[in-house]
Amino acid sequence: MQAPKHYSHAPITEALIDIQVKLPPEVKLDNLAQVYSSIQAEYPQREEVLLFQGQIMAGASVGATASQSPIGYIASHYDQKQILQLRLDAFAFSRLAPYDCWENFRDEAKRLWNIYQSLTHPEAILRLAIRYINRLDIPLPIGDIKEYLRTFPEVSPDLPQGLSGYFMQLQIPQENLGTMLVINQAIVPPPTPNFVSIVLDLNLFLEGDIPDDEIALWHILEQMHEQKNIAFEACITERIRESIN
Repeated sequence: MQAPKHYSHAPITEALIDIQVKLPPEVKLDNLAQVYSSIQAEYPQREEVLLFQGQIMAGASVGATASQSPIGYIASHYDQKQILQLRLDAFAFSRLAPYDCWENFRDEAKRLWNIYQSLTHPEAILRLAIRYINRLDIPLPIGDIKEYLRTFPEVSPDLPQGLSGYFMQLQIPQENLGTMLVINQAIVPPPTPNFVSIVLDLNLFLEGDIPDDEIALWHILEQMHEQKNIAFEACITERIRESIN
């Protein structure tokens, strides 16, 4: 297995750090508005996040009701490449392409998390997740998908081998970290007709007893990022590495 390394043409379309929390009952939207006001100069666009709820009633007559209520905000950086979610149940930070490096992405997430944490005072951290969505553009014609991917759906030799589309999901426990790795892979529309584009979506998450002190929290996220890198390298071949180097 190749050691994780930095690629100058990384195929990452979105990177995400998600921290789900339990906030004190007295924390309301006004507190999230305070968080947003402290970063508004850099993240000037704000939208509400709404929770939709529905109910179906049966009896002599059948009816349905629906309601929606705000649970937070989505804030976008002025360059439209960084997106922050401030919710009553979670903090999430995304970086869209072009992705620079983990260190810059992590440091901005940490800065924003510290602001969120200082104004909401989470009682507990319920779930940590790191997700990287990659789009691999493979030039046509493709002789054998094994030349590009080491993790892929294998079609019985008794069936036609041509694929016009597929979706595959694998859930792989990571015993060394106590995490779960979810790999989603699918064919998506390519940038031009001369390519086949495959999404390689790596989602690593941890649930359960998660420390809430800053050093331990970010140490775990650092380990999860390293595990994500190992998973990415395990899924690709040298031909992909050459194309994104």
